[in-house]
Amino acid sequence: MTDRLYHTDTALLRFDATVRAVEAGGRQVVLDRTAFYPTSGGQPHDTGTLGGVRVVDVTENDDETVVHHLEAPLAARPGDAVAGAVDAARRHDHRQQHSGQHLISALAEDRFGWRTVSMHIGADGCTVDLEVAALGDEGLATLEAQVNEAVAAALPVSVSFEDAAVASGLRKPSARGGTLRIVTIAGVDRNACGGTHVAHTAQIGLVRLLRTEAVRGGTRVAYLCGDRALRQARQAQAWLQQAARQLSAAPHEVPELVARQGERLQAQERELARLRETLAAHEARQWHAEATPGADGVRRVVRHVEGAVKGHEALARAAAALSGCALLLLSPGTGGVLLAASADSGVDAGAALKGALTALGGRGGGTPRLAQGALAAGTPLAPVEGALRAALGFGGA
Repeated sequence: MTDRLYHTDTALLRFDATVRAVEAGGRQVVLDRTAFYPTSGGQPHDTGTLGGVRVVDVTENDDETVVHHLEAPLAARPGDAVAGAVDAARRHDHRQQHSGQHLISALAEDRFGWRTVSMHIGADGCTVDLEVAALGDEGLATLEAQVNEAVAAALPVSVSFEDAAVASGLRKPSARGGTLRIVTIAGVDRNACGGTHVAHTAQIGLVRLLRTEAVRGGTRVAYLCGDRALRQARQAQAWLQQAARQLSAAPHEVPELVARQGERLQAQERELARLRETLAAHEARQWHAEATPGADGVRRVVRHVEGAVKGHEALARAAAALSGCALLLLSPGTGGVLLAASADSGVDAGAALKGALTALGGRGGGTPRLAQGALAAGTPLAPVEGALRAALGFGGA
């Protein structure tokens, strides 16, 4: 067992210890005591240096020893003394995020009945999963306000060690026996926890509840505390100011202007789609008129197109609406194939294309009027175009 110094002093960053074991060629070190927190309970590990060598990970074994994983071998043997230094910024951040989570969970349960199922502190963000089916903007804002009121109250945060058999008033019963480390936020929360915490709630700083999402019948709340929350708020303000400048508007006018711009964009996209349909119909009629009918009276047209054939569906639909028409679109760049056939052409586009592409190692299919597919990935179109056209009844290349 390793004596965990952070259990009694979470502000301790420098310490001396004795090496107990050295493994993995000096890259894994066990000490008699440590201030480094190992990943556990939803909180990430500390980093820092040990004997001047960077600590990149900290884990714990089943026998409750703490293993320090180093970037390079440590020149030490069992019995040697070594100095450790915990990264102050990372420890400060984790203390803010973890203490903030305790406050969020306690108030969510006590004031609203939303019990915490799990929590996570990550480099990109922090989350708390609550037992509530839905949490709207108003509920989120109310909880955030109450959490920040508790932060401003500078409530003392203390640590005690109590026998699990007699410890009472815990927010969440502990499954562990023996001695429990209990973190208490005065008047708000008592919870068994081995993590690192602030000395009073004012040190948590600003708490922001950012968004929610449904997770397994509950709600996941994304949050940030302290320095992280401040950085995020500054970034959001910068984005808002940038948008306001681009729109030549005041920041408070941005939401309404964006909504209006979105409506105009949708209207323009609808008009663009209509014009594309009109152009496609004109182009299809022109190709149809220029094509010579076959012995069966069907006018067959083959064209190469750029990009994905799906982007040319308007043209295919227009062709399928003409009398006695079959249109084959080929994309040399993607290996895509699109086949359209009018109802009186006698061509079943879906069946024909599926058979032709399958024979060439590709895949495709669709309805009798419209079908699409592609050659096998990496297969160039040019060498097989003749065979493909012949299989579909469009002659050779």
